[in-house]
Amino acid sequence: MAALRHVMINDIIEDQNVRMQNLRKYYPFFCLCDTVFSQYKDGKYAYLDMGYITMASLRFFINENNFNEREITYEQYEDFLIELLRRDYNLRENPKEERQLCAYIFDKLKNDGRAFEFHFFDPDTKETKTARVKYIDSHIAEGEVRYHITSEGIEFYLDTKEMKEESKISVQQLLLGKLITAKNFKGGIEVVKRINSEVSKLIYEKQEVLHILNYDVFAGARACEEYMATAARWFSEEQKLFTKNQQLIEQALKTASAGGGDSEKDSFYKSLQDIHILETELKKTIKKHNDLIGETIALQSASDKIINRAKFRKLRNVFDFKDTLLRAEKRDTPEALGSILSPLFIPRLKKSFGVRDIDNLLSYRQDLNERGEKLVKEQVDMDFVYEDELEDTRIAANYARIFAVLLDQLYKKKTVDLNTLNGILEIRFGEDLFVNGDYYGFLSHLSQKREYDVTKLLEKQDTFLESIVRDSMSEEEVSRYGGMRFTVDFLPEEKINLSSYAIELGRSAETDSLVPPEERFVVTNMRFSVA
Repeated sequence: MAALRHVMINDIIEDQNVRMQNLRKYYPFFCLCDTVFSQYKDGKYAYLDMGYITMASLRFFINENNFNEREITYEQYEDFLIELLRRDYNLRENPKEERQLCAYIFDKLKNDGRAFEFHFFDPDTKETKTARVKYIDSHIAEGEVRYHITSEGIEFYLDTKEMKEESKISVQQLLLGKLITAKNFKGGIEVVKRINSEVSKLIYEKQEVLHILNYDVFAGARACEEYMATAARWFSEEQKLFTKNQQLIEQALKTASAGGGDSEKDSFYKSLQDIHILETELKKTIKKHNDLIGETIALQSASDKIINRAKFRKLRNVFDFKDTLLRAEKRDTPEALGSILSPLFIPRLKKSFGVRDIDNLLSYRQDLNERGEKLVKEQVDMDFVYEDELEDTRIAANYARIFAVLLDQLYKKKTVDLNTLNGILEIRFGEDLFVNGDYYGFLSHLSQKREYDVTKLLEKQDTFLESIVRDSMSEEEVSRYGGMRFTVDFLPEEKINLSSYAIELGRSAETDSLVPPEERFVVTNMRFSVA
């Protein structure tokens, strides 16, 4: 009994991290369902089901990104969402109100561009870890923002309808065989489309692995090994299933063309169009699966090159282009940049393909019995923090500190102007504050409203700054400033010149000839008064 108990406890500890990483893809769905509409316009749209809207949106992105193989713009998603709300909820609002509602829903769905964070305790390492997941991601292409569903979003959508197996493609292929045997060809078409979606997700994961390799070779190498282990495990078995299902379709076509009984023949003729569509879709799937094999080989080749290049960089001296440019500007010698730029203008050498190699390609036969090297699956580091997340954390911390000082001064003095507040901030944080962009960003966000009520702020946040303040306030600060309400008055005739701080810190006006020195580091005075 003691040995069995030890095994049980050991399994609980060792499997906890893996189980939580598998659960993280469900976390955004329940976050979205919890409080999305209760805080929007005093619950006016509380009857809307964010769970249904989320699943419909994911299906829309899968259809456009994977079936139609195109990324979409926000305007395309807005048209889809307005159609859904009008059809399923009988929503009848003016166009402006509908667009605002769509923008609110989409911001929540993509979490304002940030990843959803899922915190859990890992008993193996005795520390709290953070798993991050996104359903919708974006990038800029041809001057506009394009949106696409992530691999976690596809995996979550598929998991909500079918059991998780070692290979979803294999499970769906087995299901396809059963549907063909049962003459349910329309259902078979849907299964083939889901197989295409799974293959597309694997191809997309290959791009994510390459992206990781470009900024973190070690994490990328681990992700590449895991991807190769997953893909290699599927290829042999799935190729057999493709062949089997293709034979079943051919048999169905022969039966439809044969001279069987009238009732049976009439039934097959009614489904003949579905059989042809299913055959065409399966051929596309086989081609896409072959493309996946090619993508896997290309990933292995690209990862080897990136890893070898990273090894070479470790051995050579680092050349700092920024430092070289600054030294050239300081010496006023632009000709010194010639040694850096000249290699960029070297003509490209033409490369050719040997004619004799064509015979080798045509006569090459793949060894089906060849077995590759055994790959050991390793866990991908899911705790990586992106640079934009570090920036968001720093900005939020700086905004919260400055706002806390403002509340403290208003609590003590009832009224204070920006000039006086600057003196207190300088004592508290140092003169570096006035050459930090976060200080000026804070003033811009603070100026969005003329009045702040801390009580209302804790319940509902109207601006980005209020969200940061709400998340950062401690229980002691809530108790102390909870009932405070203050106004912001602008004094445009009074200018505060902070350029002296920049000059003392070595950031003199000569670094930027486009802006006169007297206009740099100048803000308008403001008065804050307890109402």
